[in-house]
Amino acid sequence: MVIQTELRMEPTIRARPIEVMPGPTGRRRWPDDLKARIVAETFQPGARVKEVASRYGLMPNHISAWRALARKGQLVLADTDMPAFVPISLRPELPVISAAGSAASPDLRISVADVTLHVPATFPAAQAVALVAALRATL
Repeated sequence: MVIQTELRMEPTIRARPIEVMPGPTGRRRWPDDLKARIVAETFQPGARVKEVASRYGLMPNHISAWRALARKGQLVLADTDMPAFVPISLRPELPVISAAGSAASPDLRISVADVTLHVPATFPAAQAVALVAALRATL
């Protein structure tokens, strides 16, 4: 049995230009730690999913799906990936007048859970850090 194939070019059909997209093709596999880092970028203040997606060559819906996984606990974000800030509230206070009549140096107040430490301003910083760490460990 002989199969013959005949190809004909019709003179009325013109070839159309196609657009070739540079970059990787096909499905890409993203490691979980990289997914977590990308998702953490979207949680930074002022970040937009669309902008982060374009930096990594992703569609925004991929990152949105990863964010949903992170909210469900199926994609674990490291503590270092979360925004690094500590809320501080400042309020002006009047200086404390000691019995001698001069203004005393202000205290530093460190609150951990429901415990507040009053540390003099002259207290060594390294010891204050150790004190807070010990307090956190006991609570």
